[in-house]
Amino acid sequence: MRRPGPGVLLAALVLAAGCREEKPAEPLTSLAPPPLAPLAADPTDAGGGEDSLFHVTPAQVYGEEVPALALRLELAGEAVRFGEERFSPARPGEIARLAEGVKGKVVLVVPDADTFFAQTSELLEALRDSASEVWLRHPDAAVAYRLVLRDEEGFRAWLAEVAPGKLRIIQRSDGFELSTSVGKLPGGDPNGPSVPVRGGKQDIATLRKGLARLKGRFKTAEDICLVPSFGTELAQAARALSGVYTAPGEPLFDTLCLIYPNPPRR
Repeated sequence: MRRPGPGVLLAALVLAAGCREEKPAEPLTSLAPPPLAPLAADPTDAGGGEDSLFHVTPAQVYGEEVPALALRLELAGEAVRFGEERFSPARPGEIARLAEGVKGKVVLVVPDADTFFAQTSELLEALRDSASEVWLRHPDAAVAYRLVLRDEEGFRAWLAEVAPGKLRIIQRSDGFELSTSVGKLPGGDPNGPSVPVRGGKQDIATLRKGLARLKGRFKTAEDICLVPSFGTELAQAARALSGVYTAPGEPLFDTLCLIYPNPPRR
């Protein structure tokens, strides 16, 4: 019997390979990491007891040492006290004078209880453009936070950068929403903030726990932005920044960014 030639054998092999059933590729969703579990407040952080969900024990305050040689800018509403001088940043001539005085200097902003972000846009823009470093002092402890200041346009540009995480703390009147490039960290109520207020107070302990969880997911993320509502007091934003730290001088992220509103004159 005549044996088939090599061409016939090759054709038969190709035909057999074509008859094999190809496995469909796995959907892209299968490659995504599992979603983060909802963040729940720890009752022990609030003192325990039946009313622990409504009262919160103050968390330990952490931050950096206050820079000793920094120029102090003390806020009082819309006014700023700088040394022996007093400025009103809403007046263009005075803010220009203030900007000249802090040019190239390390500046420590000391908030009072009644200064809101909506009142500080001109000041923060001048500090962003003129000071070499800007620090915000905690109102209740001798610690401070070095900040990168961004306005609304700068915030959008930061979000558009190609980098993992893009973590931000949205500071609302009802609590903190922890957002990432792939969605927000859910809290006990999926329709509410990630870390709701308890007893009318910020829950810094649970905020710290939520940020540690996000750092564990986005291990290479180096910066985080705090985005307060414009009706937030500057002192409350300083308190929130304590949640980024797990111990004195040990932040979860290398760079802290603070978003401020565009000045009205724009």
